[in-house]
Amino acid sequence: MNARTALVVGASRGLGLGLATEYAHHGWDVIGTVRGDRRTGLHDLAETSGGRVTVESLDMTEQEQVAALRDRLAKRTLDLLFVNAAITRGDIPIGDVPTDMFVEVMVTNALSPMRVVESFRSLVAPTGTIGVMSSRQGSVGFNTEGGQDVYRASKSALNQLMRSYAARYADAAHTLLLICPGHVRTELGGPGAVRTVDQSVPGVRDTIDRHSGEPGLKFLNYEDRPVPW
Repeated sequence: MNARTALVVGASRGLGLGLATEYAHHGWDVIGTVRGDRRTGLHDLAETSGGRVTVESLDMTEQEQVAALRDRLAKRTLDLLFVNAAITRGDIPIGDVPTDMFVEVMVTNALSPMRVVESFRSLVAPTGTIGVMSSRQGSVGFNTEGGQDVYRASKSALNQLMRSYAARYADAAHTLLLICPGHVRTELGGPGAVRTVDQSVPGVRDTIDRHSGEPGLKFLNYEDRPVPW
C-alpha cells in the first residue's frame, strides 16, 4: 500500500516543522517548503527520513514561485495540503499601523495562503484534506480584550476567505479545516506561550486525521473543539 502524501507549506521551523515531523513519523511521505536556500530544521529532518521527507523552496507571497511549485508537483497526488506560514509585526494599535505593514501582514497571512489553496486544490485527492493554520485571535467571538489588531484582522480575513472558498466549491468532497494550534512557544507565539510545539502538534494531527473524509469547512482547535467564528 502506497504511503499517503502531505504538502506542508511553511515547514522550516516551529509548528510547520513539527507537523512535517509528526506525519513523517506516522508513515506519510511529506513535502515541506522553506523560504530561500538557507539550511533549516526541515533539511535535517529530510536527511534522516530515508527519503520520506523532501524539501521544496517557496515564498508563497510570490505568485511566480507558487505557480512554479505547482508545476513541479503536477504529477503528485496530495492526501493533505496544509498551509502554515504566517507573520506578526507586534502589538500596535490600528491607528498607528503603517500602511505597508498592514499590507504585508494581510498579504502573508490571508491572501497568500488562499492563493496556495486555489493553486494546489486540483492536486488534492478527491476525498483529501485542505487545512490552513488559523488562530483563536481570528475569532470575532473570542475577541473581548483587543490587541494584536493587524494579526487578528489577518486571521479573521483568512477565515472569511476560507468560508468563501468552501461556498464556491460546495460540491467538492474535500475536507476543509481551519486549525487553531493554541498559544505555542514559537517565534510568532513568543517565549511566554503556555505550550510547546511537541504539546500542540500531536493534537493538530489527530484533529486533522479525525475529520478526514468529512466534506465541508470546520474551524477547530488542536483539541478538536469548535472555535467560534
